[in-house]
Amino acid sequence: MFYVSEVKTEAPKVFESELQQKIYETFAGLDIHFERVDNDPAITMEDCVLINERLDMKTVKTLFLCNRQKTNFYLFVTLDGKPFVTKDFSSALGISRVSFASEELLFSMLGTKIGATTVLSSIIDTENKVRIIFDIEMLKNEWYGCTDGTTTSYMKLKTSDVLEKYLPFTKHEITVIEV
Repeated sequence: MFYVSEVKTEAPKVFESELQQKIYETFAGLDIHFERVDNDPAITMEDCVLINERLDMKTVKTLFLCNRQKTNFYLFVTLDGKPFVTKDFSSALGISRVSFASEELLFSMLGTKIGATTVLSSIIDTENKVRIIFDIEMLKNEWYGCTDGTTTSYMKLKTSDVLEKYLPFTKHEITVIEV
């Protein structure tokens, strides 16, 4: 059976990565409250079912995308059950078609690996090379469920804290699209 811990409200005692540590330090500095669980490695949205139940929220789907030349990068946040259609995404932004960026680019630019992609990685994108795109439907959700930069810990925080505290602190603006 897939392991999911009891809900916790404190940062991990030991951090798995520099990114994870920066995220929790930033939360403390910005007074962002969260609930989190430790879990078996979760890679797919299907792995998140028990996590969602434990935290009483829905994990967002976060995709790391790029253009063919690998010069423009996008972190797209959408609903977990919503299919991703490249043509619709590109059309909504008025850009050429995009594809999934490589695992190597994900790690080098955002400090995480596949399955742990999170908008919270914006904390290490100090040059704002990654454009953050939100599906308009995400703005309707009170709670924001995501990884803490690892595949073994998920969290629930207020969507308003992500949009009004965290992303401004990282100096990232969002673009909202309807797809």
